[in-house]
Amino acid sequence: MNILGISALYHDSAACLVQNGEIISAAQEERFSRKKHDSSFPRSAIEYCLKYSGLKIDNLDYIVFYDKPLLKLERLLETYLHCAPAGLRSFNKAVPLWLKDKLWVKRHIQEELGFGGKILFAQHHQSHAASAFFASPYQEAAFLTIDGVGEWATASFGIGKGNKIKILSELHFPHSLGLLYSAFTYYLGFKVNSGEYKVMGLAPYGEPKYKDIILSKLIDLKKDGSFRMNMKYFNYCIGLTMVNRKFSKLFGGPPRKQEAQLTQRHMDLASSVQKVTEEIVLSMVKNIWQVTGQKNLCLSGGVALNCVSNGRISREGLFDGVWVQPAASDAGSALGAALLVWYQYLGNKREADSKQFRQQSAYLGPGYSDQYIQDYLDKEGILYKKLNRQLLLEEVADLIAKGKVIGWFQGRMEFGPRALGNRSILADPRCPHMQSKINSKIKLRESFRPFAPSVLADKASDYFKLNEKNPYMLFTYFVTDRTRRNVSAQLREFSGIEKKWIVNSTIPAVTHVDYSARVQVVDEDMNPLYYQLLKVFDRKYNCSLLVNTSFNLRGEPIVCTPQEAFSCYVRTALDCLVMGSFLIEKNKQK
Repeated sequence: MNILGISALYHDSAACLVQNGEIISAAQEERFSRKKHDSSFPRSAIEYCLKYSGLKIDNLDYIVFYDKPLLKLERLLETYLHCAPAGLRSFNKAVPLWLKDKLWVKRHIQEELGFGGKILFAQHHQSHAASAFFASPYQEAAFLTIDGVGEWATASFGIGKGNKIKILSELHFPHSLGLLYSAFTYYLGFKVNSGEYKVMGLAPYGEPKYKDIILSKLIDLKKDGSFRMNMKYFNYCIGLTMVNRKFSKLFGGPPRKQEAQLTQRHMDLASSVQKVTEEIVLSMVKNIWQVTGQKNLCLSGGVALNCVSNGRISREGLFDGVWVQPAASDAGSALGAALLVWYQYLGNKREADSKQFRQQSAYLGPGYSDQYIQDYLDKEGILYKKLNRQLLLEEVADLIAKGKVIGWFQGRMEFGPRALGNRSILADPRCPHMQSKINSKIKLRESFRPFAPSVLADKASDYFKLNEKNPYMLFTYFVTDRTRRNVSAQLREFSGIEKKWIVNSTIPAVTHVDYSARVQVVDEDMNPLYYQLLKVFDRKYNCSLLVNTSFNLRGEPIVCTPQEAFSCYVRTALDCLVMGSFLIEKNKQK
């Protein structure tokens, strides 16, 4: 039984193949088109999923789309009618696109793929919930989904049991935590549906001075986490921007222009919306715990990628386990929609204790053999050193310890926004200036952006105050007391982004200014090669972790192929590139 899940036409288009209940392959379209957050029909991602399993389109039993276009159009039209005559420019831009393209998903699938079989449609938050629960290690759990907006829902919670999910309650458009966060993303001069990570990274440099204004003027928050937004400050219902002049007046000025200098006010605004987000999510979670009585919680939707908020949930300790879908945004809904068909629509039995029938990793994308890599290197005349596995690990560990920054390309590409040791840039976390070096000379991005640590599972608690040993880099934890350095005197001397120069721990390259880190816990079962690299580095240099950031330049998707990895390597200050068994050094080239 072959089921293809598709998400498309808004952002983060993706495809996923589920075969007899097992997640076989999944990838975002952006990795093939090289257009970040690509929203187009995911033809290349679909081709990859089929090719990986040796299938043709006629071998598919079902194709399922991750939401219901007619319900989305209903919400769009009702919103414009409610606000008329305002919003005419937005109406004239949006509705023709819908009538020409977005409404005809079934025809897209039939014509683009030549598929004559059964096509199903799931509701948007159903797909999110399915991607969280059915892929989780729990036989029974509560779930929470939060994003910008699906058809009408902007958040939902419910219970998953066995092969069924049931949504108990929803929050509806225009009241949306995802859109509130995106409004501040836009106001702070970052790109919506892309720059939310930057707001989260900027927040620790500020103070939540505007938190009370947000809670008193912008939203009416209830004890159960539900809320209503004061729409007189927002423009996303009917306009071409997220916020309006009243919003700007409330927060003391117009939106920041892209690339303009970041001031302390911008940092305080980022801190404020982050704190409000955490408060809302925690209120929702506490209510879910009381209403459902469940011991475990599953999360999905774009807001579930807020690792700071996830860390707060984990530290709250209400649930025994918290599992977050590693591709929590719309990309992961392709996976969720396919699992929804297998379990809920077809009624197949689900056993969460069987590894085969739950998500074992995020390594679901294309992989390349040593022979493929060597053929490419030889064809291009690239000089390399081929090493056996142990020699490769020893040499890479030595290079990292010497302060070299390594492009690391191994195995199957990750599904979701995080690089987890297969398409990664690696470095020494003990180096005080490594964050600035990678940001300015390699990633070519804002100087305040933090980097994550990958740490050995059995040594993780030596460095971090862990509640969950999460392998997907989806929770922030604080470094342990013995890892910290007392920098209270220096904090009085520095302000704003200058704080990034303070060496506040023994692993400064991965410790944010608030002593937090977005941790990836690595075990041997999930990624044997990466685990062994960490083990070698620990044995030789008494350090159980590495800096791990995604292998890409600012504004580009994570690399997929050896060609893209080498292209990224030569355009940056990366010192070495490791692909499969091959070590490539710039100073050794002709």
